[in-house]
Amino acid sequence: MPITLERTLIGTAILGAALATSLSVAHAEFSLSERYTDADGDLVADIPEDESQWLDPDTLVFAYTPVEDPAVYADVWAGFLSHMEEKTGKKVQFFPVQSNAAQIEAMRAGRLHVAGFNTGSNPLAVSCAGFRPFAMMAAEDGSFGYEMEIITYPGSEIREVEDIRGRTLTHTSETSNSGFKAPTALMESEFGMVSGEDYQVDFSGKHDNSVLGVANKDYEVATIANSVKTRMLERGVIEEDQIEVIYQSDTFPTTGYGVVYNLTPELQEAIQEAFFSFDWEGSALAEEFGRNGEEKFIPITFKEHWAVIRQIDDANGVEYDCP
Repeated sequence: MPITLERTLIGTAILGAALATSLSVAHAEFSLSERYTDADGDLVADIPEDESQWLDPDTLVFAYTPVEDPAVYADVWAGFLSHMEEKTGKKVQFFPVQSNAAQIEAMRAGRLHVAGFNTGSNPLAVSCAGFRPFAMMAAEDGSFGYEMEIITYPGSEIREVEDIRGRTLTHTSETSNSGFKAPTALMESEFGMVSGEDYQVDFSGKHDNSVLGVANKDYEVATIANSVKTRMLERGVIEEDQIEVIYQSDTFPTTGYGVVYNLTPELQEAIQEAFFSFDWEGSALAEEFGRNGEEKFIPITFKEHWAVIRQIDDANGVEYDCP
């Protein structure tokens, strides 16, 4: 039986989705599950020294972070996955996931080998599933990132962040940085409003759901990643005049790409080579993610590039306890 993902936020207990981990309030530094070792201090799981623990599957399973229409992104990633097949000599299968919890549990259980985990779920994936991130999308000049936005619809009674007091703020999921963690910390630190006390919360499940929900006036106000909103505007899923932005944050790192810790060292190197040698020009990846100005993969480290996200988790008083 999967253990419940449990989160207590600033004194307000909320039960999350089923997941073989437990997330609970604490004030401690980031750490890995006892299942993993980190001898070099880079904050990610080491590749096992015992070769009998290595995985060398005939078919690699790849998953992109949950989106509104997984079938669309299966096509977007198809060319890249063919390139990965050439570089690794393996078949590569696209695995559409419906939630961050399902994606993390799949990797933890050994059913998922290569993945892109969204910004907020990266620490949980690293700590509890042995995720080893090494790449991120960036512009040609190496710049990267996105902003958290709080959005409403034209004509709503919410004109500024202070108007959220006494109302319901829609988040995406408990593991999302811009959809939950960052705005929760910001609402208290910058605006003096505590979740569950000064305003109520609900969850849409995905950034796309939140954008559509606000555009269609199903949600009054929501927190989102503006990179998702930009792609939806470019595809014509929503129109500019359906959304109003009342707050925009500083820039955060975007989706981190990597592998499960116990693939063979040679296979991990080949997968990295697939990311960094992929030719974006004319690709479906360029067409989709170029809407955000992303044109290539760049190398990253969890220790450096996710420091601000771990600080947000610490501000929310959370620790990942992964049996």
